[in-house]
Amino acid sequence: MAQVTLRINGFSYVLGCNDGEESHLSAMAAEVDRRIETIKAQAGQSGEARMLVMAALMLADDLHDMKQAGGTPKADPKIARRLNRIAKRAEDIADGLALP
Repeated sequence: MAQVTLRINGFSYVLGCNDGEESHLSAMAAEVDRRIETIKAQAGQSGEARMLVMAALMLADDLHDMKQAGGTPKADPKIARRLNRIAKRAEDIADGLALP
């Protein structure tokens, strides 16, 4: 299993992935970072957890629009597992950043 260091919104995250999937994971991180930069340009800097949630919502909105237009993506169990790991990691990060 490979490990990739990703940089999103100025923070580094080390995530595991299957060997050979490093560039794909890096590309996904770059897309999330691009979304966060768009949010910051429109609304200004906010907390890390909030920025990640807003970026996730933007991606979910794009997926929703694609489904409404009839472009339903094919289900891929490997992608689903990978997304679940990324979501779990994001939740762990958000929990660590939450204020009491």
